[in-house]
Amino acid sequence: MNYPVSVVINLPKYAKLSGPLTYFHDESLAVGTLVRVPLGKQEVLGIVWQEDNSGRLSSTGTNQTGRSQDLNIKPITSEIVGIDPLSQDWRDLVAFAATYYQRSLGEMALQALPPQLRDLNAIQIARRLKKNTGQSKKSLIKLKDSASLTYEISDPGAEVVLTPEQKQTLGAIDSSLGPFLVYGSTGSGKTEIYLRCVASVLEREPGSQILVMVPEINLTPQLEERFKRRFAYLFKENAPVAIVSMHSGMTAAQRLQSWLAAHSGLARIILGTRMAIFASIPQLKLIVVDEEHDPSYKQQEGARYSARDLAVYRGKRLGIRVILGSATPSLESWHHAQQDSNLVAPSRYQLLKMPSRIGHALMPRVHLIDLNQQPRGTVFSVQLLDAIKLRVQRNEQVLILLNRRGYAPVLHCQDCGWKSECMHCSAYRVFHKVDRTLRCHHCGVVERVPRFCPQCGNADISPLGKGTEQMEELLGTLLSDVKQLGGEPLSILRIDADSTRLKGELSSQLARVHSGEVNILVGTQMIAKGHDFRKITLVAALYPDTALFSSDFRAPERLFSLLLQAAGRAGRDAGIATGSGSESEMWIQTQYPSHPLFQALLSYDFERFASEQLTERAQAHLPPFSFQALVRSEAKTQEEAQLFLNSAKDISSTVVSLIREKYSTSNSAWLQHEPSLFPAIAMTIQRIANIERAQMLIECDSRLMLQEFLKMWQEKLHLLQPQFKGILRWAIDVDPLTI
Repeated sequence: MNYPVSVVINLPKYAKLSGPLTYFHDESLAVGTLVRVPLGKQEVLGIVWQEDNSGRLSSTGTNQTGRSQDLNIKPITSEIVGIDPLSQDWRDLVAFAATYYQRSLGEMALQALPPQLRDLNAIQIARRLKKNTGQSKKSLIKLKDSASLTYEISDPGAEVVLTPEQKQTLGAIDSSLGPFLVYGSTGSGKTEIYLRCVASVLEREPGSQILVMVPEINLTPQLEERFKRRFAYLFKENAPVAIVSMHSGMTAAQRLQSWLAAHSGLARIILGTRMAIFASIPQLKLIVVDEEHDPSYKQQEGARYSARDLAVYRGKRLGIRVILGSATPSLESWHHAQQDSNLVAPSRYQLLKMPSRIGHALMPRVHLIDLNQQPRGTVFSVQLLDAIKLRVQRNEQVLILLNRRGYAPVLHCQDCGWKSECMHCSAYRVFHKVDRTLRCHHCGVVERVPRFCPQCGNADISPLGKGTEQMEELLGTLLSDVKQLGGEPLSILRIDADSTRLKGELSSQLARVHSGEVNILVGTQMIAKGHDFRKITLVAALYPDTALFSSDFRAPERLFSLLLQAAGRAGRDAGIATGSGSESEMWIQTQYPSHPLFQALLSYDFERFASEQLTERAQAHLPPFSFQALVRSEAKTQEEAQLFLNSAKDISSTVVSLIREKYSTSNSAWLQHEPSLFPAIAMTIQRIANIERAQMLIECDSRLMLQEFLKMWQEKLHLLQPQFKGILRWAIDVDPLTI
């Protein structure tokens, strides 16, 4: 006898076969079991998703109820032995994410699994499992031996003296289920709050698991090391097994090992980036989302989910605590944490404030330099250079923030006006002086710098604009005569995506900064958040004005967050500033010093800035006061990309009518709202790798109406697409962060 089995596989939403497929097996399989199944001429990984109640199949193709069965149903190739079935909670999370973000169930489910599970066959996976079995069993025995988690004097946390604000925050978390938004100044001790909450959970429930998320890969190693040091007294030599990381910078084998440790319950603390939200963690009891405001939590390719929002959903469904932490919360989270002015509805998040820094450390004093009062072409004002020299001579560290890598954004010819445009994209190739190349940061094409202008033959082609490479070079020239306190020469280090391309390079460079070997650190936003640089006393932000007048309404929020986070890298060790007799500083060079954003930054008044921004968004009817989705199309020509979207817009009223007809017996208020579809336009960078891109914005006052509309409208788009032969692909982005 053969049993029908419903299996989901990795098929995109636009595929004709996007739902669960039926296979048969010679015995019943538990829901959540991993299997290998045939798909055309390939063999792919699948997940048994639900029970099939159609009965067993006989050799003649009929089931026991006598109903005819499709003779083309194929058998399951093999079952992945040695891995427990995925839990109902995990499947519910994936199903919700697929529905909400308008993706196929199989695409969301299979992409959440480690690459080696998807790519290797059953025999290869069995070998990988066997390789780790011995060590895993030993580690599990040792963990069970210490499962009582009796606290010893060696607990490093016992030596940490909590501030009154930290005690109050911990008390609030312990007395409620949340979710919590911990709004704490940089250096206020939010990480200690996380560590204490983790320890509390492990003490109450020894077999529990905790998920701690960070936005950037480069923050994971230092956080992992801190957790291992803190909980070494619990896990001893098993910390590498009990505390694991999950991020895309790991090798495929490492990702599989971490996933298996979490899935089996062996890993007790899971640290990771946004991908970790889909980890199978059967005994999950606490979720922490550090720097919750960071846009990196939103996936920008493929299934465009928000890991932060899914963390809140996962915690609510499991009935566990979720802690969101930030010095500059996202305006959506800040809005959710505000009490209704009429006290009609409670806030969705419980707001916990920690405005003071640990010890006597103060936030750096902010200086605004008006570039309109400086000589034309000024890069470093005289005041800023003098301040940098003073800090270096005291053996203190300086951070220069310029969110633009490379030597210059453009190479150009002054005679004919030629610029280093990319031949495949509607963008410029960036000039990198280190290896004398022009690189497109969008399609990846690399070309040697031409000796002469390709258009007119002029030998005088020059860089236009500034990048981190140029800042590093310029500082070396301007400060060539400056020495450290002991007479040693100045040390300047650049950290960006280019200088840290090689594996292990970032950790090595950060170690140099922490050791005090580096005097001046030049870098992009990757060094402006999350790092605990104890010796930095001066931060300078160059060219921040470009975000002030962006077409993206979230640009000011991101700029304020970046600058405040960067400022938070300075003055974290109060002893340095006290010993030198001066406070730490934040210098900002701008052409618009009177702009409200910079004025709010002068006093680090995030609440004032957030209030002004939310007022503007309410007036403009923007999120969080409305809900958005973005439809992007890619085609051979821009005209066809936009024509497809505008044709999709034309059928929107029909879809709304169908929805109201479907729910005609319902008196729900959300049915009265109607989505607004804006005309299609080209994306900011409309061509990448010779593919034209267009977008169309959808807004609605009701989240329920928007979701129902997208679901039904998307079905119509599948029927519409064949009429446009030039359309390569299209996708819906729910709750987009960039427009």
